[in-house]
Amino acid sequence: MQFFLLVCLGIVAYTYVGYGILITLLVKIRSSIKPRLPLADDDNYTPMVTLVMAAYNEMGCLSAKLKNSRELDYPAKNLKLLFVTEGSTDGSTAWLESIRADGDSQIEVLGGNERAGKVAAMNRAMTHVKTPIVIFSDANTQLNTRAIRNLVRHFRDETVGAVAGEKRIEVLDSESAAGSGEGLYWKYESYLKKKDAQLHTVVGAAGELFTLRTSLYETVEPDTLLDDFIISLRIAGHGYRVEYEPDAYALERPSFSIDEEKKRKVRIAAGGFQSIMRLLYLLNIGRYGWLTFQYVSHRVLRWAVTPFCLPLIWLANLALIVPVDQATSNPLYLLWVVFFAGQCLFYGAAYVGYRLEHREIRVKALFVPFYFTFMNVCAILGFMRYWRGNTSGVWEKARRADDVDVNLVSKSVS
Repeated sequence: MQFFLLVCLGIVAYTYVGYGILITLLVKIRSSIKPRLPLADDDNYTPMVTLVMAAYNEMGCLSAKLKNSRELDYPAKNLKLLFVTEGSTDGSTAWLESIRADGDSQIEVLGGNERAGKVAAMNRAMTHVKTPIVIFSDANTQLNTRAIRNLVRHFRDETVGAVAGEKRIEVLDSESAAGSGEGLYWKYESYLKKKDAQLHTVVGAAGELFTLRTSLYETVEPDTLLDDFIISLRIAGHGYRVEYEPDAYALERPSFSIDEEKKRKVRIAAGGFQSIMRLLYLLNIGRYGWLTFQYVSHRVLRWAVTPFCLPLIWLANLALIVPVDQATSNPLYLLWVVFFAGQCLFYGAAYVGYRLEHREIRVKALFVPFYFTFMNVCAILGFMRYWRGNTSGVWEKARRADDVDVNLVSKSVS
């Protein structure tokens, strides 16, 4: 039982701490053997690009998104804006088409009455993309002004098949614990992506901002939940590298509430299990080498193994201290008692954080236990959703916090 507990504990520690330490050391060793030259800016390199934005009922943010897209530091003649609004009922299609009718040839709109989901919208959009590079971005995000330049410069290297931008969460001091926890999570995730890219390749792009060579796009199954992850990993599986560009970022508000964040996390977790099943071939380390190592360490363990290790650790720990007469036969009994008490304290703090979150009471000290536990509970719920076969590509998006001043957001991404 002690061995089982230590194995589970080791998996959790490696997933959340050990891999970050290990990959940092591997990057340092690799850099000392074969230093990577810094990527130089070249403002003369401006290939034709299409910015694709799936925008279902996004009228509330389309004006800001269009303004932001036009203010990007990239030649307008080389940048096409493609909005896919099929199924929208809020007037967004008519609004965009009216702008195009006024002579704005930079904009193209794909409307329609049927809502088939984001993946179907992306597949449809790709049949209209004629540029060598395509960038996907969400309609409710704002990009920094040099985002496109910083993304496309990587494609001067023919071994690069895709580039992942950075996702940043704009959290105000008055925001909820869920939003603050989400921000902390993405800061650590961004660090790991940077190291993944320096070692070999990024294992998964954020759908808020990622780009690829148009010729490498493969039609994605319509029921896919994590389109960005599947697309980028399949490109990596073909031998191309997926780079990471932290100086091209999409700024997004946190989820409106913990219930909205839960809905989003459960869907992502279900998509994680779906992706693992569709990418089973990437587990062949003999063929894919570093990619398999990074994929398992960064994604598979976090999505499919660690969430189930946590309750097993608690149960195994409980079995080691009950009945009490084990105290005389197990020299580590006191250690296990202390560890069990620590677990109970940690999960107790997480529960208190959860209850306070619903009362909109924010306690910074509870961010880590609350969000860590919350993520892993959502992962288990996501597995249950996947197991039941609830993987429709059509889903209700989670609401984002909308109480931020628009001028603050615009200033933050300039």
